[in-house]
This record gives sequence, C-alpha cells and structure tokens, in this order.
Amino acid sequence: MLCLVTPVTAAQRPLPDQQQFLDEIRKRLDTNDQRQSGYMYVDTRRERKLDKAGRTTNESVKVLESYPGLPGEQRWERVLSVDGRAVSAAELEKGDRERRKHVEDYARKAAKDPAAEREKQMRDRAREQRERTESIDDALRIFQIRMLGRETIDGHDTIVFSLTPRPGVKPRTRAGGIMRNVSGRAWISESEYELVRLDVQTIDTVSFGLGVLARLHKGSQASFQRRKVNGEAWLPATASYTISARLGLVAVFRRAATFEYSNYKKFGVDSSYRVTPPIAR
Repeated sequence: MLCLVTPVTAAQRPLPDQQQFLDEIRKRLDTNDQRQSGYMYVDTRRERKLDKAGRTTNESVKVLESYPGLPGEQRWERVLSVDGRAVSAAELEKGDRERRKHVEDYARKAAKDPAAEREKQMRDRAREQRERTESIDDALRIFQIRMLGRETIDGHDTIVFSLTPRPGVKPRTRAGGIMRNVSGRAWISESEYELVRLDVQTIDTVSFGLGVLARLHKGSQASFQRRKVNGEAWLPATASYTISARLGLVAVFRRAATFEYSNYKKFGVDSSYRVTPPIAR
C-alpha cells in the first residue's frame, strides 16, 4: 500500500496554549539596552523633521560606533560620519584620548574603595531588575493579550499577539502610565519564545513631566525588530518612530527617525575598568 503524507504547514498547525506560551516569553523578556550591554555595534541614525502633512522638511544622518558604558554610565558613542561627511582622523583620535582619560580617571576613583564600588553596582543592578520586573507585571495587568496567528519573519515562524489596554486598570509604574495609552502587536519566535518585533501606537495623549510639560499626541507610532546574531543572541536590528508632540503651551514638533544596528561584536569592561577589545567573529 502506498501512503502519501502531506506535510502540515505552519499555518495549519494548531496554535500553542496561550498561557503556557506567555509564561515562557516572560522568562526571556528584557530591554534592548540589556541585550546590547555586552556588545559594540554600528548605529546608523536617520532623523527627519516633518511638516503638518507629514512631509520631510529636513533630514540628518549620523553613523557611529556604540560601546558599552562604564558601570553606572551611558554607552560611549564614537561618531564616524555626519550627513555623509566622515569625521577626520584627528577628531577621532582626540575623542579616543578623551575616552581613555575618562576610563583611567574612573578606574582610579573606583580603586580607592573597591568594596564600596562593588556594593554600589550590586545595589544598582538589583534596583534595575526590580524596576524591570514591576514594569513587566504592570504590562501583564494592563494589556489584554490575544493570540492572533502565525507569521514568518526572516525565515522564523512567529506567533502574533495583539496588545489592547484594559479599561479602568490603574498603572503601578511610570512605564504603566504610558502603556495604558498604547496599543500594538508583538511577534514572538515560536521555537525560542523571543520577542522578534513590536509595533505600538498611542491611542490617546500621553503626558510627560520634563520641566515643561510634554504631550505625545494620539497616533504617534514606534516599532523595533530583532534578529538572531551569530546564531546565539536576539539583538536589535532596527527601530523607528514617527511622533507628533507639544512642548509647553505652544511649541509643536513632528519628528521621524530610523535606527539600524549592525556589525555586532562582543565587547566588555573588565573588573579593573580596562576596555576589552571586540572579539573577532
């Protein structure tokens, strides 16, 4: 007897149990900053000013190398070109000297009381972890999450979810105050439970206290996508936003930007605060 077996396509397979799938996702949720903290990479930024009709009135392009920051500090950015004009070798060397001096000064200061410095870093990491956990808890409370189906992104099967704020839920974190005014969709790797893509948009005005009150208008959008790098880690590949906002009582600005992340290399700062070079891949 000849039996013909027809392969079951991804679209035909039953969807996984939603709660079990969400539980696995939660174990892997973290920020782009966390994902990139052990890497240097090239960041290509395209920023545009827009008019009322959404047309571009001005555009700037900056290409830079981004390096992990020293403990408690922001990443260090080494600008390579601005609007197509390469930064001169002399300018790069000047910036490199200033960075080396800063690292040496940091190391000398930390060496005066290394135990206190380690304790401070541990406190900072614990606080950051606590804040991340609280934000994730808030997201799961605020959003009604619905499994929609499967889609393929860059050859990876993903499960698509919609994110809709539940009415009447009070946020417990600053991030939650933004989430309750945002809806979106998330694409999750079916086999690895990793966040691959996220699209969000504001469904109401979002207010910020920045000295002068800032209001992000309804309809502002943001998106980011990750890709698997060197077969080992899901890292940011692109990010973008299009926003309309008001600063204070008068000023209105409209902006759009895209960020492309490439040429990832492992990079770190060792316990003596020496910058370790990228690991060749």
